[in-house]
Amino acid sequence: MYEGVVQDLIDELGRLPGVGPKSAQRIAFHLLAADPADVRRLVVALEQVKEKVRFCRVCGNVAEELECRVCRDPRRDLTVICVVEEPKDVVAIERTREFRGRYHVLGGAISPIEGVGPDDLRVRELLARLADGVVTELILATDPNLEGEATATYLARMVKPMGLRVTRLASGLPVGGDLEYADEVTLGRAFEGRRLLDV
Repeated sequence: MYEGVVQDLIDELGRLPGVGPKSAQRIAFHLLAADPADVRRLVVALEQVKEKVRFCRVCGNVAEELECRVCRDPRRDLTVICVVEEPKDVVAIERTREFRGRYHVLGGAISPIEGVGPDDLRVRELLARLADGVVTELILATDPNLEGEATATYLARMVKPMGLRVTRLASGLPVGGDLEYADEVTLGRAFEGRRLLDV
């Protein structure tokens, strides 16, 4: 335990996701030793992100305007929507340069243990986007874990009556991995998702 504001800073930093007590303490002492100009830049960046950043009114991605840069881009394919859990997933997919459609950010995944149900996610907004019939394919790119699978299954059942092509990102073995270290679920998915080799 430290005195007053130092402990307050450690406590606040410890509330951040992925920051444990020891990391919070290291960050706090780094800030104490840092140049005041560096700390001021951090404070300004934190204030600006809270003032300027909002969520895109179309897809739910982070944006500084009413719509994010993807939704504003007229070159994107309007007929394909890729559904992801969080804005960081959009960044990961964009880095591949493989997807040219639009996104829909749910804001999480269904997790009964954490009390997160479909009504806590941006499911209604997704259904509203699909209602006009422009979208022909929905790619479900939720995380390959229990919550992500539950969310993908729920969404697939919801949109099935709309006659859309619903696809799921393939999952399986990582490039450069060894079979002996793969768990049964991952190896099973790799077999399910196998494809024909063109030789």
